[in-house]
Amino acid sequence: QVQLVESGGGLVQAGGSLRLSCAASGRTFGQYTVGWFRQAPGKEREFVAVRTGSAGSTYYADSAKGRFTISRDNAKNTVYLQMNSLRPEDTAVYYCAARSTGRSTLALVTMMRRNTYDYWGQGTQVTVSS
Repeated sequence: QVQLVESGGGLVQAGGSLRLSCAASGRTFGQYTVGWFRQAPGKEREFVAVRTGSAGSTYYADSAKGRFTISRDNAKNTVYLQMNSLRPEDTAVYYCAARSTGRSTLALVTMMRRNTYDYWGQGTQVTVSS
C-alpha cells in the first residue's frame, strides 16, 4: 500500500509560481510511475504531467509544457510539480497518483488515463487570480 499526501497549493496571482509536493509513505517511489492530474469545478479530472519510475522520463499535457516541471527527490520519497507562469485557467484541485510499474514503462496514452493509477492523494487546491 502507498499513501500519498499532496501539499503546496494556495492562492497566487497570474504569472506567479507554486510548487506542489506529493509525499509517499508505505513504499518508495523508485518503482512507481507518478502522475499529476487536476480537476476544475464542473470539469473532468485531466492529466497534467507524469514521471516514470524506472527511467525517470517525463511527459506533459500541452497546457503544461514549458511552464510545469515534474521531478522526484528519492531521499524524501517525494514527487514535485513546479508550476510557473500560472494562469487563471490553471485553477483546480491538483492530485498526484501512483502505480507500481517496476522496470517497465507504460505507453504514454496509458499513463494519461486516470484509471491507470492505483493510489491517489486527497488533492490540493490551486487558485490563480487574474
